[in-house]
Amino acid sequence: MNNQVNLAEQDILNTILADLRRTAREYTTATTESSCPSVRQMFNQLTDGTLRLQGELYNLMQQNGSYQSPAKAPREEVDKLYQHASEAQQKSRQFAQMTSPQGNTSQAEPTHVS
Repeated sequence: MNNQVNLAEQDILNTILADLRRTAREYTTATTESSCPSVRQMFNQLTDGTLRLQGELYNLMQQNGSYQSPAKAPREEVDKLYQHASEAQQKSRQFAQMTSPQGNTSQAEPTHVS
């Protein structure tokens, strides 16, 4: 009977974890599609809060042995993907600057992974 309770709890935690990931994706989409600065800021805050909750639940589940992490990605693969994403971001900025009526956009500088 005890295994059934633990399995049921693990199923519930996995469902909550999956819902938090889905919710973060939905909030991110809403953020990127918002044209109103205050709505955009609200969705950005909701995304940040959801990601914090997801991270806390993930850490708790991992500490309790309820969640097995996938194997670590090789550093060179991560670097290659990061480089590709940085190049795509730069191309997007250049395109936005070329098509913007003012000829420029004020975007935050990219963060770098160490």
